[in-house]
Amino acid sequence: MYQTFQAAILLCLVAVVGMAAEPADYPYQPVPFTDVRVVDGFWGPRFETNREVTVWYDFKKCEETGRIANFARAGGLEDGKFQGIPFNDSDVFKVMEGAAYLLAQEKDDTLDSYLDDLIVKIAAAQEDDGYLYSARTLGFTNRMTGPERWSHLAHNHELYNVGHMYEGAVAHYQATGKRSFLDIAIKNADLLCELFGPGEGQLVDVPGHQEIEIGLVRLYRVTGEKKYLDLAKFFIDMRGRKDKREKVYGEYAQDHVPVVDQQTAVGHAVRGGYLYAGVADVAAIVGDKAYVEAIDRIWEDVITRKLYLIGNVGQHGAGEGYAGAYKLDNVKAYNETCAAIALAMWNHRMFLLHGDAKYIDVLERTLYNGFLSGVSLQGDSFFYPNPLTCDMAFKFNHGSFERSPWFGCSCCPVNVVRFIPAVAGYVYAQRENDLYVNLFVNGTGKLKLPVGEVTLSQRTDYPWSGKIRIELGLKKPARFALHVRIPGWVNGKPLPSDLYTYINDAPAAWSLSVGGDTVDLKESKGYAVVERKWRDGDIVELDLSMDIRRVVTIDKVKPNLGRVAIERGPIVYCAEGADNAGKALNLILPDGSTFRSEHRTDLLGGVTILRGAGQSAHRTSKGKVATEAAEITLIPYYAWCHRGPNAMQVWLPRSVEKATPTPMPTIASLSKGSASYRCRWDHFGALNDQAKIRNSCDHDIPRFTWWNHLGTEEWVQYDFAKPAKVSEVEVYWFDDTGRGRCRVPKSWKLLYRDGKSWKPVVANGGFGVAKDKYNKVVFTPVKTSALRIAVQLSPNVSGGILEWRVK
Repeated sequence: MYQTFQAAILLCLVAVVGMAAEPADYPYQPVPFTDVRVVDGFWGPRFETNREVTVWYDFKKCEETGRIANFARAGGLEDGKFQGIPFNDSDVFKVMEGAAYLLAQEKDDTLDSYLDDLIVKIAAAQEDDGYLYSARTLGFTNRMTGPERWSHLAHNHELYNVGHMYEGAVAHYQATGKRSFLDIAIKNADLLCELFGPGEGQLVDVPGHQEIEIGLVRLYRVTGEKKYLDLAKFFIDMRGRKDKREKVYGEYAQDHVPVVDQQTAVGHAVRGGYLYAGVADVAAIVGDKAYVEAIDRIWEDVITRKLYLIGNVGQHGAGEGYAGAYKLDNVKAYNETCAAIALAMWNHRMFLLHGDAKYIDVLERTLYNGFLSGVSLQGDSFFYPNPLTCDMAFKFNHGSFERSPWFGCSCCPVNVVRFIPAVAGYVYAQRENDLYVNLFVNGTGKLKLPVGEVTLSQRTDYPWSGKIRIELGLKKPARFALHVRIPGWVNGKPLPSDLYTYINDAPAAWSLSVGGDTVDLKESKGYAVVERKWRDGDIVELDLSMDIRRVVTIDKVKPNLGRVAIERGPIVYCAEGADNAGKALNLILPDGSTFRSEHRTDLLGGVTILRGAGQSAHRTSKGKVATEAAEITLIPYYAWCHRGPNAMQVWLPRSVEKATPTPMPTIASLSKGSASYRCRWDHFGALNDQAKIRNSCDHDIPRFTWWNHLGTEEWVQYDFAKPAKVSEVEVYWFDDTGRGRCRVPKSWKLLYRDGKSWKPVVANGGFGVAKDKYNKVVFTPVKTSALRIAVQLSPNVSGGILEWRVK
């Protein structure tokens, strides 16, 4: 019974619209992931890790953190208060969705039973009229929830949570045939259809965090109830409608102007990705050209101005969102793992609308780089942001240099579970008798064309090898067109824009043959197209040259000026300290150097590494910068940080001017910093990195500050590597007058450690607080193991230090 149902399901994943027979739909239809089998190769182990480790790990964390208990408590099944953040409900729904996908692929009685028990708790938490929001049911309110239902949709996630519930409920129904979860979702959606809409007495409002639009379309597809589609369209149409609503929520929620009038990507990156995916879903069904034109414009803006090389979005200083054109900082790049998932969802839908391989090119870049870095090879630790440089100063991952086992806001770990199976649903698509091979993944796929059923069996070591072997299985000969994607990187274009270019952008060699013979083919929208009468056992061989490419950015991206990145195939590479004598930021890659590739089955789950001749920079005893020859080893970006916290960078300097030289050994550079307080964005390494300082307001170099402590007494300290005799210090104060609220201190003094006590030095002059210079203090020599600067900050401002020398 189970297998019969499994064979019949037409399951749509997070980013995969199912093959339901509506009168209007995407012109290009994806092949459901249940008809695609991924085995071995690159993705097979990741699928197994997701099944064996990540789904159960996430459920355990949801239990430990009270996320699941919240439902039981809201339903009166146990006593207790609400725990966590009001949108924690959605985390449980996402893991359930991923678990349903796993059940659809393979029978698992333990997982099936676990979901049944969990659904009982969710059903108990649902209020009589269908409302489901455990935080409010348990009486928990904060700035997110508002005083009553629907009173604070800008932030309360009431609609966001249930959008994820709809996705999980549809997946569970399609995977098991059980209506238990689906009925909960329908009851809630029916309530929303009564409350929201253009009718008299209905609420005219929208969710601050989009997601429900996608969920409503999925409910419509499985039930055929048009009111769910209508509500999804209503939420889209009412965004930015100041003439229809009392209040709109602004750019951060993509709610500043109507969607059809939006020109650029603004606001929160995950919200935006979910919105644009939902707009595509509705547009495909209702045939709204204005919708399509809007997301076409916004997509173009992202691809040409706001996309990181790793295929992710989210810039520093924008609250997990879009900061503006070309603002692509590397150290503080946000690139949330959820944003990569949302971007992949959106790009797949853009392909389904237009049938152009350029959208799959972006999707592939995201899959192998910007998304995959977010989860460890072991499947139980995660990145929330994904920077392109780790300087071992800025703790980018919510206060850590490494992947974390969980977060207070754990949207990323639970999103991973439901997304990894989506890779199978991205591999193939069809339009009538046109069959599309979008991704190169070891395994099989079954397609039902009008001319008959076709089975494709891929064998490949992609992305390490460009050789792809596709065997066709047919019950009887049939004529159709096979479209095989030729990736943009093969044709000399890393992206379908000028944001990034290859220094040598000449197309790489590639060939396609059938049965070992060259064939007549045409190229269309990024695909090699072979139309012929196919027979059972026909073999198509694609050979893509895996050239090692150097990437540069358009000059408007200032952080990457004078730098180069390295790619091989779809993989972006990085230099990590673990492979380069513990350092990465001091490396230089001159234009004339070359790389060789080497596949290592014993490293990081099996990777192809690159080795090449480069240089390293260091400061001499005279303070000057010198270079020496150094072999540089690069690994795939997605695999970094599996060998402990260490430095990393994607964009390597092309000359010594852009390198961060290793400091010369001094008392200061060998010391360990500590302080009464340190701004989370700053670091102790700035005190002794020997950086060249332009002035006290230099924001282009690292700094140490006490921000946002204002007018207080503070201290910062060096603990020496070993006791030393010292008699002089120089301090360069940070002061960003005209830009921020840090100033030189009102006063300061220097203390040295004498046993267990601190004593002031006997200075031969005053303690200077001048800007734009080193303030030198000479004092009676002391032998000590530590020095401490004690400051009195100026009234109502903070302060900091750019460099502190000791002699």
